[in-house]
Amino acid sequence: MSEHGPLASLLRPQGFDDFVGNEALTGEQGVLRRLADAQDTPSMILWGPPGCGKTSLVHIFENTLDAEVIVLSAISAGVKDIKQIAHDAQAQQSGMFAKTTIVFVDEIHRFNKSQQDAFLPYVESGVIKLIGATTENPAFSINRALLSRMRVFTLNAIDSAAMQRLCTRALNYLSAQPNYLSSKLTISKDALDALVLYADGDARKCLNSIEIAAKLAQANEDGERVIEHAILEAAVGESIAAFDKQGDHYYDLLSAFHKSIRGSSVDASLYWYARMLVANTDVTPICRRLLAIASEDIGNADPKALQICLNAWDIYHRVGSAEGERAIAQAVIYCALAPKSNAVYNAFKAAKRDALRYNKHAVPLHLRNAPTSLAKEAGHGKHYEYPHNNEQAYAVGVNYFPEGMEATQYYAPNPRGFEKQLMQKIAYLKSLEDGGTQ
Repeated sequence: MSEHGPLASLLRPQGFDDFVGNEALTGEQGVLRRLADAQDTPSMILWGPPGCGKTSLVHIFENTLDAEVIVLSAISAGVKDIKQIAHDAQAQQSGMFAKTTIVFVDEIHRFNKSQQDAFLPYVESGVIKLIGATTENPAFSINRALLSRMRVFTLNAIDSAAMQRLCTRALNYLSAQPNYLSSKLTISKDALDALVLYADGDARKCLNSIEIAAKLAQANEDGERVIEHAILEAAVGESIAAFDKQGDHYYDLLSAFHKSIRGSSVDASLYWYARMLVANTDVTPICRRLLAIASEDIGNADPKALQICLNAWDIYHRVGSAEGERAIAQAVIYCALAPKSNAVYNAFKAAKRDALRYNKHAVPLHLRNAPTSLAKEAGHGKHYEYPHNNEQAYAVGVNYFPEGMEATQYYAPNPRGFEKQLMQKIAYLKSLEDGGTQ
């Protein structure tokens, strides 16, 4: 291995055994590994965050597959280049030494519609195998026609355990380069934990930080260079906040965030949100928690909260962190100030308890499906009253619970927000049952 070039390039995996993270795709039984071993990789989209190994996988394919790999730039390549590559690929497929042509396009979402469309006939016919890497959701960034001809593989950010293995590999590699460091290189535990946190699943970011920190580390009296926390912070150029993603502190911050929104403290909610961002946490657990809050603590008092949280998460993936974090902040503010109700949460818990308790009760005949004449003869669907035949689309006196189980009211809306209207609707339906007119 050459000693020249960035560490991230020097440590680029040569085979699947060297690849860290995303074992479900790249491990012994991983689908990408098995396809490569079978020399049968399809056209595909590799979708994942920066530094998760998309380009490294293509490098492994180049080493593993009996194919020619051509790298295209989404910035400079045009339709003419694509047609020329396809023409050359057709020529490659004839003769004794026929070879498959793989075209790799990094950041394929930067290709415009005409460029993407230019690939269609060649991907369809198999003249080329197209591999596109993207950090953007393919459903939004890739033409539907092209996407339907490609397999999408979703890669996750490198997890903490895999990132620590990568750090160890990097330290061992640098320690073995006497002309580079002239002494063994190690890293303290708190610096390693901080580095994994700072990298936030990005292997390239991690390796670049190690490379700079290694140059700053001074040999101690035992002749070892130790990367301490202070050296790491000097290398990355910023303070790395204490934030253990696997420990209690992580969940304490999420808890404070959740309880601030539940308590309608908009400013505290924004503070805890910003605190997690400063600590370099991924927005995924934050957005998941927001969706939980929208259902658990807001519910039908403001049904729009769920959609606003989903939209904010989607915007983050569409436009990136700078604008995306602001969109999530907007959702945080909305949820903090939204009317609160845990009626859905309580109703669902109660319904689940009864579902466990009465799980052997048969479905009443009038509620059963009757897709066949035999089912109809057995009485399925008999005496079912179709609600839409009534003026209020409501059938008075019909029991929808199993026989032997009492009709139970689980959902009790609170007099806040939209649930006021739901409360009125429930009261109106009850009045019909009590003798009102439809």
